[in-house]
Amino acid sequence: MDPRARREQLYRLIDQIDGPSVIAYWTEGEAASEYDQGTREYGWHSHVRGQLFCVESGLVHVRTERGSWLLPPHRAGWMPPGEEHLISISGPMTGWGVFVTPPDCGCLPSEPCVTGVTELMRALVRRASSWTWETQLDESQERLTTVLLEEICSTRPEPLHLPMPIDRRAVRIALALLEHPEDNRGLAEWALWAGLSPRSLSRLFRSETALSFAQWRQLARLSRGLERLADGEPVSVVADALGYASVSAFVAMFRRSFGQPPARYFASQAPA
Repeated sequence: MDPRARREQLYRLIDQIDGPSVIAYWTEGEAASEYDQGTREYGWHSHVRGQLFCVESGLVHVRTERGSWLLPPHRAGWMPPGEEHLISISGPMTGWGVFVTPPDCGCLPSEPCVTGVTELMRALVRRASSWTWETQLDESQERLTTVLLEEICSTRPEPLHLPMPIDRRAVRIALALLEHPEDNRGLAEWALWAGLSPRSLSRLFRSETALSFAQWRQLARLSRGLERLADGEPVSVVADALGYASVSAFVAMFRRSFGQPPARYFASQAPA
């Protein structure tokens, strides 16, 4: 089946409760061509099924009534069944995910969140994404589906999602900091740059992200740092690129956030 036909098939099935408990998809190469043009926004919508989606490359901004956040690469976002959301995608994007029937979502969080992924989960989604979902699954496929659902249910929420402000001026600052995390200008300087008073900027970040400006910037740097470390860049290079005065300062921040230094953290994330 050609990629366009597969997408149309997926769109027909994801809002049906009957059928397989888990429907998998994978977007890359030709199948991802619709995501390759600039920034695209998909307006407010919801799905009958819950959705777990992992970004391998690209930047995804998700907004729900509960808040707005960025999904970092190499982590999965979870959207419960019926949750209204809006998605903006910047740049070429590749990724994968699954849609889960409501009865099978009981083991998953009741609110949107970011979760970890495993190599087994990724491999199972890769395999399952090639199936023809409108035909009855055979015994082998049913067994793999069961294992995939168990693997999904074993994931735990992670404190990695980056809440985004909604005010256009605050968003402008947030995106600039994500593009240039090494920029160490203070709150007052950023406020002047965006045409705000420092007090207004501080209030916007508090009210729209539940974080202070300094806390948000640290979380933004951590998100970018995780992405670069996951790509194999040395800690010293990442620390410098994020604007830290020293490697030890970056490692100390990382340890405060995750309870262990980068090398140990990534060793613990590796599949057994």
